Amino acid sequence: MMRKPAVAGQFYPADAVRLKQMIAGLVDEKAEKQAVIGLVCPHAGYPYSGPVAGATISRARLTDTCILIGPNHTGMGKPFAVMTSGSWETPLGETAIDSELGERILAESKYLEEDLAAHQYEHSLEVQVPFLQYLKPDIRIVPIVLSHANSDVYRKIGRGLAAAIKKAGKEVVILASSDMTHYESQEMAGKKDRQAIEAILKLDGDALLARVAELDISMCGYAPVVAMLAAAKALGADKAELVKYQTSGDTTGDYSSVVGYAGILVKKVGLPPIVELAKKTVETYVREGKVIAPPAELAPEMKERAGVFVSIHMQGDLRGCIGTFAPTQKNVAKEVITNAVSAATQDPRFLPVTADELADLDYSVDVLTMPVPVKDAAKLDPKKQGVIVESGWRRGLLLPDLEGVDTVEQQVSICRQKAGIEPDEPVKLYAFEVKRYK
Repeated sequence: MMRKPAVAGQFYPADAVRLKQMIAGLVDEKAEKQAVIGLVCPHAGYPYSGPVAGATISRARLTDTCILIGPNHTGMGKPFAVMTSGSWETPLGETAIDSELGERILAESKYLEEDLAAHQYEHSLEVQVPFLQYLKPDIRIVPIVLSHANSDVYRKIGRGLAAAIKKAGKEVVILASSDMTHYESQEMAGKKDRQAIEAILKLDGDALLARVAELDISMCGYAPVVAMLAAAKALGADKAELVKYQTSGDTTGDYSSVVGYAGILVKKVGLPPIVELAKKTVETYVREGKVIAPPAELAPEMKERAGVFVSIHMQGDLRGCIGTFAPTQKNVAKEVITNAVSAATQDPRFLPVTADELADLDYSVDVLTMPVPVKDAAKLDPKKQGVIVESGWRRGLLLPDLEGVDTVEQQVSICRQKAGIEPDEPVKLYAFEVKRYK
């Protein structure tokens, strides 16, 4: 089954040589490639939206397969249509459909249906294919078009995509095709599009749909974007980045009635290795009662010896914090593991963490420098330096840069309370700095 080009010669050149020349001028082949889970790219004629699409796709490290999701402009075919076999033709040649993944996607979704008619004359996906062919000639695609529905349908379609990708065991880029505001002034388009882009950057599909409705944003591909975001988050995405925004007015010079174009990368940044270790330690101990071993390959910050504090928060509130003033283990990795278990289960201020709470927890790890005696407390900076207050065998410690603690006097007072040291007892002061990971 061959899907023939429908808009070659209209949205982009029908001649292969001219098309290659145009794309070469729109992409940045020297751009640093990033591992991405999803993209938002526009789909207008190349002279108008091509600079945004080219800049955005250039930044993505393309995988062997790209799922293309676009809106149904024609009204033809099934409302939620996928092609699972055949190929797509453009002036640059044929691009095969990843049939294995397409079939998995179809099996995972109760909404998507096999259908060619919805794709036959739809331009929103076709204009993306020459960019993909130019940058990765052997790429395969799974084309999907979506019609109007509610947020629950889009989310379930997205989660079905994620489930299929996980079962296929392969890395896939999901490209959502959409233009932004249509045929309003440059000023109004910019105002409306900023609201939509802000919601996408927060990975918040519901907020995007709400703003599209409330502000009457004529964004044609909101459904593909919401489905992509749902899939990307299920696959671990935690950050989005705006690559480029411009309007048709930047090409025509007419700013009285423009169409907006945005290029956005959606990716998984993840946690620093030392924080990931604390998280994995707590989750394994709470669920299985086992203390994990350090990673075989230690990140540089985990190889040395140092005191370490592990802090756990739940929805912004402290849920546990335990640490060591000075190193007690052979390296920071072991220090993190020991203190993460203690922070989750032995902080006397809290009950032990339960399995039901794990999904709502955030972690930070403070690695301490060796404490040094303080001669002049007035010179300490509570935002940069923590304090240890010592009297005999009693010691109280307070980390730096804590909300509501703005002076050294406050630091010392809190340390005295923690250690049970009276306000008038003589004490020794030590200061330290931390490297905070979160």
